[in-house]
This record gives sequence, C-alpha cells and structure tokens, in this order.
Amino acid sequence: MIRTKFIYTFIIFFLGISTILTAQDKKKISIEYAGRLNVDEENYPGAKVLTRNSMQQVHIAHAGSNMWCDKAIYYSGENFVEAYGNVIVKQGDTITMTSKYVEYSGTSQLAFASGEVVLKSPNSTISSDTLYFDRIKQQSFYKSGGNVVKDSSGTITSKIGRYYMTEKKFQFVDDVVLTGDGTVVNSNYFDFYEDTGLAYLFGPSTITTEDSKTYCEKGFYDTKNKTGYALKDSKIYYDDRIIEGDSLYFDNTKSFASATNNIKITDTINKSIVTGHYAEVFRAKDSLFITKRALVITVQEKDSVYLHADKIMVTGKPENRITRAYYNAKLFKKDISAKADSIHADQNTGITELINLDRFAPTDAFSTKRRPPILWNNANQMTGDTIHLISNSKTEKLDSLRVFNNAFIISKDTISENGYNQIFGITLVGLFNDANELREVKINKNAESIFYTRDENQELIGIDKAKSGSIKMLFANSDIEEYTRLNTVDGTLFPEKDYQEKDKFLKGFDWREDERPLSVDDLFKEDKPFELTVIKGLEDYVPQENFFDEELLERLNLSKMHIDFINSHSVNTKNLLVDSNNFLSKIWGGKKNLTLTKEEEEENTFNIVGTDKGGGFVFQNVNKTKGEFYCSIWLKGKGKIRLMLQEDQGNFTIYKSLNITLTQKWHKYSITATKEEDNNKILAVLDQIDLDDNFSLRLPKLIEIASK
Repeated sequence: MIRTKFIYTFIIFFLGISTILTAQDKKKISIEYAGRLNVDEENYPGAKVLTRNSMQQVHIAHAGSNMWCDKAIYYSGENFVEAYGNVIVKQGDTITMTSKYVEYSGTSQLAFASGEVVLKSPNSTISSDTLYFDRIKQQSFYKSGGNVVKDSSGTITSKIGRYYMTEKKFQFVDDVVLTGDGTVVNSNYFDFYEDTGLAYLFGPSTITTEDSKTYCEKGFYDTKNKTGYALKDSKIYYDDRIIEGDSLYFDNTKSFASATNNIKITDTINKSIVTGHYAEVFRAKDSLFITKRALVITVQEKDSVYLHADKIMVTGKPENRITRAYYNAKLFKKDISAKADSIHADQNTGITELINLDRFAPTDAFSTKRRPPILWNNANQMTGDTIHLISNSKTEKLDSLRVFNNAFIISKDTISENGYNQIFGITLVGLFNDANELREVKINKNAESIFYTRDENQELIGIDKAKSGSIKMLFANSDIEEYTRLNTVDGTLFPEKDYQEKDKFLKGFDWREDERPLSVDDLFKEDKPFELTVIKGLEDYVPQENFFDEELLERLNLSKMHIDFINSHSVNTKNLLVDSNNFLSKIWGGKKNLTLTKEEEEENTFNIVGTDKGGGFVFQNVNKTKGEFYCSIWLKGKGKIRLMLQEDQGNFTIYKSLNITLTQKWHKYSITATKEEDNNKILAVLDQIDLDDNFSLRLPKLIEIASK
C-alpha cells in the first residue's frame, strides 16, 4: 500500500507569528515570533517546526521567561519545546543562558541545555557542556564538568556543580579547583556563597599561595579577604615550618596564622618541634609565639633538649633563630636541667641564658618568692644571678658554663646523711667533656668552700672549710676528683663532730633538688590546671540532595515530557519492582509474621495485619548493585513500620530508612539512597510490622535516578 505523505508548510516572510496559543491555558508555552512554521508529521508527529528568518530569531515565552533560537520543535500537546542554534534564555533582568540546544517543559518548568552552555547571573558566570535549570526551585545543575567565574574570587571548576539562585549559593562536588589572585583551592566538597565570597571546604582540601599551603578536611575561606579557618587534620606549611592544630586561623595577606589546641609546629631546618595550645606565627617576620603548656623540643641525634615556660617566642631566620622562654621557664635534657624566670637561647652563638626578670607585677608567678636561676648537671647544682650555657651548634655538645654574680655550686656528699660540698664566689667558669659532663670548674673572686674530705676507703677525714681568692676543681663520675685553692686567706680541717650544724653550710645555701625536672612530664608539674578551649567549629557537611528528587520526578511524570528527554538524561521512570501491583506474587519475599490479603474494593490495593511483635516484613530484591535510587509506596492504616533500602547479603547495610507512623488517610512515603558498588543487590523492604498493626498498601515503586 502506498502511503500518502502530507507535509503542510506555512511560510511567513518578514512577519511574526504572535500568540499562536491565545486560547490555551496561561501555563502553556507561547510562540511570540517565528519567521517560518512547518508541520512535518512523519519526522515530528504532533509538533510544529519553527525557524527564524533573516530579520529575527524564533521567540518563545513562558511564565516570565523568554527564549530565542534559530529553530524550535514545539509539541503543544506535551507543552514541550526543543530549541536549536544560538539559543538565548532570559529570566527577568538577572539570569541569561546561552547554548547550542535547549529542551524545556512548560509543565515541569525544567530546562536542559547543551553545547557551550553559559549561564550568567549578576555576579557569576557558569560554563558547562550540559546544564539543567529548574525554574520552580530556581536551581541549575551540571554533572559532567563545568566552571564558574566569579569576578572577585576567580574561577571554580568541578565535576558536579549546583547553583541555588535564591540563596546565591553554589555547591561543588568532585575535583573542585578555585583559581584566582595567586591562590589555588582544591577540595572534594565546596560550598560557595556568591555575594560574600565565603567558601566552606569539606573532605581533603588545600589552599595554596606563593608563600604557604593550608590543608584541612573541614574549613572556611574568605576569598575576598584571603582569610579563613582550617579544622580537622589541619596543617599550614610556611617555608621551613609546619603548623598543626585542632583549629587554625590564617590571614594570607599578612602571612599570619594562629592555632588553638593540640598544636605542633615543626621547624624542618633547625630540627625543632614546638607544642602548646595557643600559638601565633608571622611568616614574614620569622616570628612564633606560643603559650598554654608551651614546649620547645630541639631534636638532637642522641639526646633532645626540652624547654617549657608560660610563654615562648621564637624569632629570626633559621640560621639566626632566637628562643625566648619567660615566666617559670624550665629546661630538661638527659644530663642537664635548669630553671629560671626566663631562658634565652641564641641559635647562632650557641649561648643559652638563664636569667631572672627585673620586675614583677603582683600577679606574676615569682612576685612573692624569687629564687635565682638554677642549673643541674648530674650530681651538681649551680645557681647565680645569671647563668650562660655555651654549646657548639654544629656538634650539638655543651662546651662551657658561666655564672655571673653570686655563683654557688653544691653537690651532696655521697655517703653522709646531710653533708654537702659547697663553693661560693662572684663568678664561675665550667668546662664540659665530650659526654656533656662537667669536668672542670673555676670559682673566681672571694671564693668560699666546704668539702667533705675522705681517704681512699671513703672514710671521712674531716670537713675542709676555707676562704680563698679562687678555687679550681676537677670532677670525675660526678664526684670531686681534685680541688686547688689559690690565694688562700684561711682554712681549717676539723672532724665533723667539731662543727655545729649551722657551720656546715655557707651563707646563701639553698638545696633545691625537689625542683629538679627529672623527666619531660616534670616540666609541667608546677603548672596550674588547664582546660582546652572549646572550639565551636563548623557544621558537618550536608550532602547535596538529588537534583532529580521526588518532587521533580513527580513533575516530570505529570508533564509527560518528550520521551527523548527521559531516555537521554538518565531520568529513568521505569519501575524496577516486578509485579509491583501484586504483593501476593512469589517475587515478593518475607511475608512472615503477618497476614497479607488483597482488598476487593480498591484496585491494586492489599492489606497487612501483623501477627508477631516487631517481626513482620516484606521485601523484593532488585538486580542492581550500584546507583542512586528513589523508592516510594502509598500507605494508610494504623501502626508504626519502617521503609528502607538495604544491601542484599553482605553486611546487610541500610542505605536509607524512614520510620513511618501510619494514619487513616492515604499518604505517599518515599526515600532516596545512593548505593556504591559492593557486588550485592539492593532490597526494598517494609519491616518492623508489629502485632496488630493493620494497614493498606499500594503502588510500590523503585526508580534508578542515575547509575553510578
């Protein structure tokens, strides 16, 4: 049979077609202008083919939005249009979108654009190969890569992006990169506010500038002012320093950072580590300040040095770095420990100074009781107004010791119960051996001494007490091996019994062994109780809701959109449940601890009555191992049950669940879940059906929104 083909062609030259659908509902798409109108039932059944003329493009309008294109296929029955060639869409005065192709439904008010898509708002420009635009929700969405240009912040690229036009907020997912003004931000999840330029980072993220790199797994960044916070596994890299802490604040315009709680700052050049609970770092000034259980660890090959104080400052370039510890400063090393108001260490000269501060306010730690700086080396205690330790910065070994004014050295006699060897003078000079042990000491000017003299059997000969111009001593194994007095004024050696107790001690004697730090923990034993600062932090990441959510899927179903749109955008409305209208079918599993019957009065409706406490359930598994799924069912009755999407076998992971309290009115309940590949099928389940629960159910549905 020969079929006759009728093609009706209406050609209108230089004239516009105005309001073709004047009799239609106001929600219908309106053709405002076309240069030519064709009807081609064979290729476009039920559609009108509109093309431009030499003067003007096709003009289409709907609900406050206007679209221009070179060619349009308009399906009036479906209220759906396809636009081709130089497509321009405008919404009011704020939104303009250009592309090569657009599909638009007047019923769902969802548009899909492809081919060099550019969407412009007053402050941002989105570019992508494909873009969805939901006019009802005022949201746009891309899932195949795109970028956003923000005038003051730079360019943001990502695999997935979503723009909330009302809130002026962007949500970016996967391979997010912000580039602009010398800064590169990388993140997995990135929320960005258009007006303020504020960005929220989630997952492994970095902020990189010419001078620094910041890492965190939760953070905030002000793209306009270049400031922000880094939380959760946060680190800042400044040249030779790595800053870590529970909360890091940074100002990249000033190369400044501050840290709060559980801080660790590593100096990779000088091999030092600084810890505490509040710190400030000025990179440009090579300055570090730390407090709240502040500790500096100088890492050495054989024995590290630990320095603690209320406050510690580290300043200067790496080769000339100076450390100042003040208020209740303490130092600990395996063979050396010390304590003073302030300890000052110069990396270049190798000099460590122990000093007392000149003045104190009534609230300062030493305002009521001042004791001179003190140094312990093995069995020897040394005090004086100021103490200098001189070390070789290359060999990391102690070289010498100097005590200025009121030098006093004490060591306990190893045998007697309450005997002490003592030397006092104006100044003291000491030399260390290769084992960092005090080998030689010389006391100068007005020297006084008390020595417990013993024979080769360590029997006490007597107590030697004398005054002299100076005294020189040699030590071996922490004991006095030899001593020599120069310019002796007087001296006596009497048996111990001939000395009164007070004469066994020189003036100013103060044995302070109970203050001596014997471990790193001892450095903190005099500190006041301390509580960490409460960090409010940022809210946890809220994942994007599915763009094709329940509400949009319902609009798509109502719109009867062109089948090409449904098929080409992974918006699969096919119900994956088999025998969805027959719960009595064997394909539905479970059905235990309940009675299931078909209701005669309502089509495709079934009734369930629970027969056991909390043990009733019904399910169906679907041969899908990954993807995004939407599950819904209509219910009414009484009882409390649960709808869920769950892994079949394996760990029976629950991907999503909804606890339902039933009512006597029909209500549609739904959940949406993402299932990663685990090689197991997905289950749609109704469970927790309790004794005497009694309800009706119908029209269960499981849709794959998008495959992973």
